[in-house]
Amino acid sequence: MKIKSIIVDDEIIAREVLRNYLTKYCPQVEILGEAENIKEAVPLIAEKQPQLVFLDVEMPFGNAFDVLEATKEFSYETIFITAFSQYSLQALNKSASYYILKPIDIQELILAVNKVAESLESKEELNRNKILLENLKLKPEKQQLILPTLQGFDVVKTEDILRLQADGNFTQVCLSDGSKKMVCRFLKHFDDLLENPFVRVHRSHIINTRFVKSYHKSGTIMLSDHTEIEVSGSFKDQFLKVFS
Repeated sequence: MKIKSIIVDDEIIAREVLRNYLTKYCPQVEILGEAENIKEAVPLIAEKQPQLVFLDVEMPFGNAFDVLEATKEFSYETIFITAFSQYSLQALNKSASYYILKPIDIQELILAVNKVAESLESKEELNRNKILLENLKLKPEKQQLILPTLQGFDVVKTEDILRLQADGNFTQVCLSDGSKKMVCRFLKHFDDLLENPFVRVHRSHIINTRFVKSYHKSGTIMLSDHTEIEVSGSFKDQFLKVFS
């Protein structure tokens, strides 16, 4: 199956490199056109209606998110091409978006394209672009988080997450309604991703401080669901700082 695609990047050399990589290493990708800014990208997407857009995050006259907003009536997968930006990466990871960092690594490109191909073949009904746009308009505690599970994925609000617990190569996400999700990610993934009111209190635990019911000076937290969590010495100061 050919994946009908377009490339959006303001640098001509970057477009040429990506085009050559795709031609050589990702033969399932069919490039329908290219654009160098939002003014060219929006009508091109409307005309070609691609299945996949390779989208540079930072461009003159608007960024990748402006392109998504202007073309939100169309359904397509996106592989973001970005230089390192903690804000951008947090937003992309929360929406489970596909992205690769500049300079482009060939193996990362192949992996991202293969993931898109799998999503298209399975007809996965997950609009990452829509969730990403919604998250960018909301405060961190109100944003949505896509959790890849063994069965597929779940979309949850970050404010509904009570705590997260490491479980080998997985993370158990415990929600305020008592349900639990086994997620195919290391705990560190969420430690890098989640902001205040989340805080790591132990090598195996991250908690939502909004659900803290009590703290005992012996180093034990009681959460609203009556779960007791130990605060290890190396994380004690950052936990107490939240309540100072």
